[in-house]
Amino acid sequence: MATAKKKRGSTKKRPPVVGVLMGSSSDLEVMERAAKCLESLDIPHEVVVTSAHRSPERTARYTKSAKRRGIKVLVVGAGRAAHLAGAVAANTTLPVLGVPLESGALAGKDALLSTVQMPAGVPVGTLAIGGAGAENAALLAASILALDDSRLAAKLERRRREMAAKVPGTVRRYG
Repeated sequence: MATAKKKRGSTKKRPPVVGVLMGSSSDLEVMERAAKCLESLDIPHEVVVTSAHRSPERTARYTKSAKRRGIKVLVVGAGRAAHLAGAVAANTTLPVLGVPLESGALAGKDALLSTVQMPAGVPVGTLAIGGAGAENAALLAASILALDDSRLAAKLERRRREMAAKVPGTVRRYG
C-alpha cells in the first residue's frame, strides 16, 4: 500500500512521518512534486493512492492508523469534488494539507472550493491548485515538522536563502 523513502547514504529505513495521498494514480505526476520536495529535505514519507469514493474503507483504515504508525502530517491531493482531504481529516487529528488538482471542465476551481469549504471542526489547510500547491504542501509539512527538529529547520532556512540568492537585485532607474 505504501512506500517509505530511505535516508540518503543510509542502509537503514526510517519510518515515514509524512503521508502523501491522492485519489487516483493519474494524480501522481503532480503529487510527485510533493514527494520530491520531501525527499530533497530528507523527510521520510510514503505515497498512497486511495479514493474517498472508490475505496472509502481503505482510506479510513489508512487514516485511522497513520498516527499510530508515526505519520505526523498528511498531504492530500484530489481533483473535481476533492473529497479525499475532507474524508482524511474526518478520521484524524493530524494536520491535513489539501492540494486541489486541475481536472475536468473547471480546471481545478471545483477542487479548490471543495477543499477550502470544510465545516468548522474538521480543518484542512488548503494550498494552491496543482504543482505549486503540491510543492508548497510539502514545504508546509516540513515547517510543521521543523518545530521539533532543528536540523530540518536549518535546511528550510538554507533553502530560503538559496532561493533569495537567485533573485536578481538589479534596479533600473529611468528619467
